[in-house]
Amino acid sequence: MAEQPGATPDAAVPETPVLPSFSNSLPYFLSLGVFPLMALAAVQGSWWIAAPYLYFMIPDVFDAMSGPDKRNMDPRDTLDSQLSWYKLSAWAWGILWPVTFVFSLWQMLVSDHLSLLEVILMAFVLTTVGQVSFIIGHELIHRRPVWERRLGELILASVSYPTYASEHIFVHHALACTPGDPGSAPRGVSFWRYLPREVKSNLTSAWAFEQQRLARRHLPVWHYTNPFWRYTGLAAAWYALVYWMGGPWAMLGYALLSGCIILSMKLINYVQHYGLRRIRLPNGRYERVRSWHSWSAAYKLSNWFFYNMQRHPDHHISPGRRFPLLQHCGADAAPQLPGTYVEMAGLAVRPRAWFRKIDPLVDHWRKHFYPDIDDWSAYDSPATAERPEAFEEIAEIFASAPRLASWIDRAPELLDNLRGREFTDLDLPKGFGPNAEVESIARRGLTRLYWTREFDVAEMRERIDDYPVQDVRETVDHTRNWSNDKAFQIAMHTLRGNLTPSEAGTALSNIAEASMGAVLAAIDEDFAGRGATGGLAAVALGDVASGEAAPGLELRLVLVYEGSPAAHYAALCRRIRDALHTLTRDNLLFAPAPRDETSVAAVSLADLAAEFDDSGLSIEPGDLTRAKCIYTYGDARIESRFEAARREALARETGRERFGDGPEQRTEPSDETASALLEPEHGGFAAVERAAGKLRLQLAGGDDGMWSLDASSAFRTAGERGLIPGDAAERLARAATLWRNLHGIRRLIADGAVDVDSAKPGVRAAIARACGFDDFDSLTTAVNETASQAAADIEAL
Repeated sequence: MAEQPGATPDAAVPETPVLPSFSNSLPYFLSLGVFPLMALAAVQGSWWIAAPYLYFMIPDVFDAMSGPDKRNMDPRDTLDSQLSWYKLSAWAWGILWPVTFVFSLWQMLVSDHLSLLEVILMAFVLTTVGQVSFIIGHELIHRRPVWERRLGELILASVSYPTYASEHIFVHHALACTPGDPGSAPRGVSFWRYLPREVKSNLTSAWAFEQQRLARRHLPVWHYTNPFWRYTGLAAAWYALVYWMGGPWAMLGYALLSGCIILSMKLINYVQHYGLRRIRLPNGRYERVRSWHSWSAAYKLSNWFFYNMQRHPDHHISPGRRFPLLQHCGADAAPQLPGTYVEMAGLAVRPRAWFRKIDPLVDHWRKHFYPDIDDWSAYDSPATAERPEAFEEIAEIFASAPRLASWIDRAPELLDNLRGREFTDLDLPKGFGPNAEVESIARRGLTRLYWTREFDVAEMRERIDDYPVQDVRETVDHTRNWSNDKAFQIAMHTLRGNLTPSEAGTALSNIAEASMGAVLAAIDEDFAGRGATGGLAAVALGDVASGEAAPGLELRLVLVYEGSPAAHYAALCRRIRDALHTLTRDNLLFAPAPRDETSVAAVSLADLAAEFDDSGLSIEPGDLTRAKCIYTYGDARIESRFEAARREALARETGRERFGDGPEQRTEPSDETASALLEPEHGGFAAVERAAGKLRLQLAGGDDGMWSLDASSAFRTAGERGLIPGDAAERLARAATLWRNLHGIRRLIADGAVDVDSAKPGVRAAIARACGFDDFDSLTTAVNETASQAAADIEAL
């Protein structure tokens, strides 16, 4: 991004800067007036308790009348020695707060002259004043003199948050407005979603930093220089003091009081950086933090009472500046809040009102400071917040695959698969070969070999079975997670062109078969040894059987059984249906399946052999041309009996079948919401699949039993058998491959519903690349020509 006019670190010092002087420092002593009021409230109780509240209401009431405070002191011409009076105001607060705090606690817990209600109200007083103590603690931990930093830690420890001293300085300031900083809320994240992660991170990230700092010095984590010893000691001393004064209930109240103060501080943190993001540069680093990465406000009384807290943009530019030197940043240098920090914090606890007020300002900020960036979705993604190290992959996904983007937002742990060797050993890094073309060929060759040849169903089942489980529920949960991990890897390989959607279909079909097989095996263990005779064959229908699966796969299974008692097989079928219904929930590969026979049908072998017209079955003759037995219960001969019944049924149907009429196989539903460009009405996916289904019926009736052919193979085999002309067969096979690739990539990108006109450039590029074209215009031409030729060939047949 180009440097913005006026957006200098100090936002342009005025021609007549404020001079450091005793008179100019006096306003910063205003907030100290609360301490005598606190003491009076603690001693007198009654209506005096209202005095500290009323005192801190002065900025809220009179800020609008006092006008803005845009004057700046010149930091270049101001010596630290000239700021003595300003420093004294902060030091005085740092000393008076612990003294007054302890005095108030003594009056509340020991002197026994306040009623319970007055003690509770005094606790609210301490909470209110403690919020300002956090501001002073923050100011002091940034100072170079050790004694000031230690005083700041003491103040932070008084509200049970001393670890803030490490986290804020070494983590927040380094990562502010990047996905790696939990203290910088992305656009669209409410305060209540932001809070738990920010509080947790404060402790864990501070500990991680100090641990790494000691490790670089070759020191153990328990070395005495670890500041966590100091933090723990300070916090423990405060709790011990409270316990001595009032016992365990006082400690509980003190912890609650501290929690409220921390909550208020987190509200201010949330407001300070909400929706503002530093841009990731081509070298993988983030741009340097600038004034426009914090919200600014120019309310005079609030700045006086709260030590220029609202000049946060300049604080991030120069963290070492003392509060009187912080510069006001105008609208050209920083986004401006429509109210004071305190007012905005009150708004932030109501997410709808907050979003309604602030999100338009965030959008304006983006257009003003980053006019060349149209898509901020990767920066706003919850996945980016959870996995900041995977930003490049997240940006890639958001640019080209909205369906995958929604998945990684819900389950960021999927991104961990891209760091595993199973993925990285195939997705070879750029630059390993003599040129990009050779690298692409190598990646494609390795990925295709692994996912379509080496990693077959048997090995997948072994991988699933390696995980210890104790019952069917655990098996379903583990298998779903395993399936999602593998499907996500295949999706990324497809997006990057390492697999075509047709090749991915083979791998996804294997994953679907292995997943269902693992669940069926777990159910088999529960039903084994119950004295039933006969057996049951679980038969997958449709795209799984023909190796053409795509994300959003419709579960289609028929359970063919023979034996007794009937109640045993009825219970077994119900258990299978329930387990597979659970398997398809939150599944990256399967669409959610209902708990009825539309997904998992149950039929006796005798009914399967009957006439289809009279059987009342939920499957059609064409369905049996793409059917694969994936598991058997009981008598293993049930599989061969099923094959015999299927052959008989298809032979009977084929005898009365002619191309172009008769019963049809069921195909995957077409995407009604998709653009006509990608789903031509004539000669498109549905028409070609129907034609392939007719040919499968013809081929299945032969003695050699051509089962479970994909559409391309069905056309080519029909051409070889003389059922259709050879040249038409080849054209239709190529059309079937193109439509399957289009169908697969659309399912991967957006559940099939792709509006070409409004699609992002990355989406259009991903669709074209998956179908083997350099650009979307070339794909469009090929789609029109292929559809026209396919329609003519089908009409001729």
